[in-house]
Amino acid sequence: MDYMTAKEAAEKWVITPRRVQVLCSQGKIPGAVRFGVTWAIPKDAVKPKDRRYKNTDNH
Repeated sequence: MDYMTAKEAAEKWVITPRRVQVLCSQGKIPGAVRFGVTWAIPKDAVKPKDRRYKNTDNH
């Protein structure tokens, strides 16, 4: 399986590398593995939904 770094995932998903690290540590990215201080994220991983905000589409 191919992996990408948190920085690469951040660029792909248009979020900050720190946010990717937090998602990894919370277990929200399946298959993410920590090697020392670096996260290895599967290249085919999808960006988790951001549950910090309510969905405003359904008024």
